Amino acid sequence: YDCLCLSMLQSTWGFDMGQSTRCVPIPHQMSVCQDVGYSEMRLPNFLGHSSLEGEVVPRSEDWRPLLQTGCHPHAQAFLCSLIAPICLDTFIQPCRSLCVAVRDSCAPVLACQGHVWPEALDCDRFPAQEDMCLTPHPKHSNSHLAKALPQPACQACPSVEEHPTLKTVLDALCQDDFAVTAKLSRRRRPSGEPEFEVEGRVEFIRQGPLLPYDTQYLLQQWLLINLRCANALVRPGRAQLYLLTGAVQPEGTLALTRLFPWHKKDHSIAVATRKWKHHKC
Repeated sequence: YDCLCLSMLQSTWGFDMGQSTRCVPIPHQMSVCQDVGYSEMRLPNFLGHSSLEGEVVPRSEDWRPLLQTGCHPHAQAFLCSLIAPICLDTFIQPCRSLCVAVRDSCAPVLACQGHVWPEALDCDRFPAQEDMCLTPHPKHSNSHLAKALPQPACQACPSVEEHPTLKTVLDALCQDDFAVTAKLSRRRRPSGEPEFEVEGRVEFIRQGPLLPYDTQYLLQQWLLINLRCANALVRPGRAQLYLLTGAVQPEGTLALTRLFPWHKKDHSIAVATRKWKHHKC
């Protein structure tokens, strides 16, 4: 995010609605805006970028880590309306209400990385009247269900306990709301940034409030949101099997509390999970 925030903060809202613009196809390499519902964009864009190869495409990639977190369902529409504005007879900016909704959900994710919401995206810059600006249609389906599911959030990094005792593992299984085993991996993307992934199936030791079909995605999003923790917890190289325990907070956010790297010689973890399955607490 360093590149994103620095480049955005150095931008000014110097776009002149009266200046000459041209319509160009959205480049294939600009993958963050490939499925936004239109194929042509205006140059310069609303951030003042006029060169596709030198500014627009590289700057669009700065947003990928944030969009991958799923911090808001309309984050892509909002960001692409600025970096790849639709080519119509008139300029269509995002509505202020859209900006506020995306900012309120995504700014905490940036804060988790130690950054602030970019000044160039100050929501007061966008029109308050919603008749001539972009405001995506609300998605009604499953919205009530999504709110009921646990959601990953920024948190203090959980403890990592190498070669724990039998009692330590049993205490974690008894005290926390859930316990799962998962393989976590860390590899390098072509851009040089680390990429974290939950590989294979997530196995439940204690299911608690988690749902089987949702848990792998939850853990994946947790890694993307808590990048600083992920960098400290997950080592490069081969995927490592972990026993992860945690809790669901009253407001519905998922918090990991302890990670136990499960090495082949860690008999205490295997014994503790067997004991818990048969005898509980």
